[in-house]
Amino acid sequence: MPRSDSQPQAGDQRPAQRVPWTPAKERVGGPIRSGSLVFVGGIGGWYPDRRPEGPGDARRQLSDALELMKAALERAGTSMAAVLQVQVSLVDPTKNWEAVEEVFRQAFPEPRPTLSCFGTTGFRRGDGQLLQVDSIATIK
Repeated sequence: MPRSDSQPQAGDQRPAQRVPWTPAKERVGGPIRSGSLVFVGGIGGWYPDRRPEGPGDARRQLSDALELMKAALERAGTSMAAVLQVQVSLVDPTKNWEAVEEVFRQAFPEPRPTLSCFGTTGFRRGDGQLLQVDSIATIK
């Protein structure tokens, strides 16, 4: 769908626009554009068909997830620099938080987007996947 460069106004009832992007192996939610915001969700940390190494490695998984997020954002006409918020669902946060924080700080220079991390018991893909990433960015 063509991108609208107008900013949303109060009471704007325009429907969200789905930006075409569906990688062959990864099924990522979005990007979806609503006004000047872009939403990307459900980016898994480990896709065995894409990169078989990495199960159980939170650093590698977050790096890979952020790489996929970057591609989705660029396809929607924005960038990692425009990310406002990142949410990470994480298996065993006590064990894996340090790795997530390290990769997040490397990926996003100051001022960084907000980061929320939620614990989970696992993912549909099963053993090996430690995290899933969702984000909100703006179109500058």
